[in-house]
Amino acid sequence: MSLCVNFLKTNKMKYYSTNRLAPLATLEEAVVKGLAGDKGLYMPEKIKALPSSFFEKMKDMSFQEISYVVADAFFGEDVDADTLKQIVYDTLPFDAPVVHVNDSIYSLELYHGPTLAFKDVGGRFMARLLGHFIGKQGKKEVNVLVATSGDTGSAVANGFLGVPGIHVYVLYPKGKVSPIQECQFTTLGQNITALEIEGTFDDCQALVKTAFMDKELNAHMQLTSANSINVARFLPQAFYYFYAYAQLAKMGKADNLVFCVPSGNFGNITAGLFGMRMGLPVKRFIAANNRNDVFLQYLQTGIYTPRPSVTTIANAMDVGDPSNFARILDLYGNSHESICEKISGCMYTDEEIAETVKSTFTETGYLLDPHGACGYRALKEQLKEGETGVFLETAHPAKFKDTVEAIIEEPIEIPGKLKEFMKGTKQSIELNKDFEGFKSFLMNR
Repeated sequence: MSLCVNFLKTNKMKYYSTNRLAPLATLEEAVVKGLAGDKGLYMPEKIKALPSSFFEKMKDMSFQEISYVVADAFFGEDVDADTLKQIVYDTLPFDAPVVHVNDSIYSLELYHGPTLAFKDVGGRFMARLLGHFIGKQGKKEVNVLVATSGDTGSAVANGFLGVPGIHVYVLYPKGKVSPIQECQFTTLGQNITALEIEGTFDDCQALVKTAFMDKELNAHMQLTSANSINVARFLPQAFYYFYAYAQLAKMGKADNLVFCVPSGNFGNITAGLFGMRMGLPVKRFIAANNRNDVFLQYLQTGIYTPRPSVTTIANAMDVGDPSNFARILDLYGNSHESICEKISGCMYTDEEIAETVKSTFTETGYLLDPHGACGYRALKEQLKEGETGVFLETAHPAKFKDTVEAIIEEPIEIPGKLKEFMKGTKQSIELNKDFEGFKSFLMNR
């Protein structure tokens, strides 16, 4: 079933910086620049509430139909309807099913895309939108810098693979992503270059942010980011929150809905918070952390204290200074009280994560990945009577094959999509974490 999208298209949406010191930007400028000139993150000037008729009809709509309505609310003033619809439908040739696990807890499986991780949605959407804008501008080449702790690199690299006029540089911490994750972005070649950084994810992210602020480097080459700091990467992640609600509404289970989000750089939960601001009926959110729990510490103390990340078995969440915290602060007017009203938190050690993977598999037959395990455990511990809990299963367990097999003590099947990546030859360039070495590498490209 389709729903006519006919929002009033007057002045184009403008985007402001969370630091409030940079000029307002159009969507095109925000997407192509990635980061504002004052090092802030772009935010839309307004978040449109979707009509009640949309929520009434959602349960009879497809993933693509729902996503197009949501996309139009953000991007419809800047991208013509036919192009935007094509971008959305090309982004989502796969499903994101809600699966019952236990009691009132459901899994939103976000690993059915090409790289078997939730970031396929944002990565594929951004690749197509950026390609559209580059075509309009007639640019010869735009260089995408992306830092990854695991799944972002593979989703972005595969989303942009072969896209004319775009070269992608994937920065990842040496020895800190799973072998299968590494295969997904180091074996592609073509317009994808993998940079193996001697450091942590936070070091990789710092290199990307510093690159955007370097005038000489930006005069030499057009740079943008495909991390969730880019509005075209994180906003489309709202699509699957709406789709999850629609599936639960069809089951009659959508009342008192609680989303639990395994959180690293906090782009995923921020997209959900935007969805709630647009009218999505969500009671509250839980941000599930591994030992990198700076957000939980903020909830408990009101003080945000970034710190170096530590390595865990839920490696995609190994972030000690989450970029999108700035957006959450901005969304709630820097009010600690308002944030705590909508978001609670939790932290789990490697031992607790492993215990959750094993016990859940034994008791229910459902196999969690280490990140989803944090989300499931949080709902088991925090869900209240009368609430329905949905945790985001952000990646296929086979992407963490060695870790998961050691926990459940039996082999797991590797999907065909992953097997294909594993056949390739690794191609990466090793660099130290100092910016001058990274800059020199790019200046000589």
